[in-house]
Amino acid sequence: MKMIKAIIRPEAADDVIDGLEGAGFFSLTKIDVFGRGKQKGITVGIIHYDELPKTVIMLVVEDKSVEEVAKLIKYKAYTGNYGDGKIFITPVDDAYTIRTGVSGL
Repeated sequence: MKMIKAIIRPEAADDVIDGLEGAGFFSLTKIDVFGRGKQKGITVGIIHYDELPKTVIMLVVEDKSVEEVAKLIKYKAYTGNYGDGKIFITPVDDAYTIRTGVSGL
């Protein structure tokens, strides 16, 4: 299993979530956050915005689905401009459903 965390533009979140649902990936967590990337924020006119609103989409998938999910997120969140986001993929040793105690997804 792998955990996929995608930090994306808030305006892309609904498109990404709809795309994931359409591909059969219904279980996810969406978190509204603030942050910045390599550009250290943006400057508009004379105003510098150090941290920008972003959305984190988190989901855990089987290893065989990682490439499909990452490709879908990249496609749905892409604008071609700085700040489109970043995808992080990390291993997950196990998962437990709290209500039932069952291991796995």
